[in-house]
Amino acid sequence: MAHAGLALSAFTSATLLPGTSEVTLLAAAARWPGLIATLFPVATLFNVLGSLVNWWLGRNAVRFAGRRWFPVSVAQIETAQKRFGAYGPWALLLSWVPVIGDPLTVAAGVLKVPLATFLAIVTLAKGARYAALLAGLTVLS
Repeated sequence: MAHAGLALSAFTSATLLPGTSEVTLLAAAARWPGLIATLFPVATLFNVLGSLVNWWLGRNAVRFAGRRWFPVSVAQIETAQKRFGAYGPWALLLSWVPVIGDPLTVAAGVLKVPLATFLAIVTLAKGARYAALLAGLTVLS
């Protein structure tokens, strides 16, 4: 159950839907410390998969930007595109940051960042974030 709930939370947290993957991961790790070795890859994998949905939306559905139902505003996409203009795909190292991370992953799709590059950088960023959280939990325990 811990893994399924964490997977769902990590996935939704990375998409444009609200989620609380950090809290869910830390709660599961505190309750089941013996599962940390499997909780970490589950959180990372499903968070990256959620970001992949955003990349796909950017690649294929950006024509819907500005419509009320589309989950990223035109202003958010423009801001993300400016960050990409300054830093290129390395801006995806900020994909884990609340508020700006999701639009960055959509912008990566809009700007046609190659899938392999996208996956490598986003996995590094999101994995490092979860590793740091778990390391902090271990230190505090």
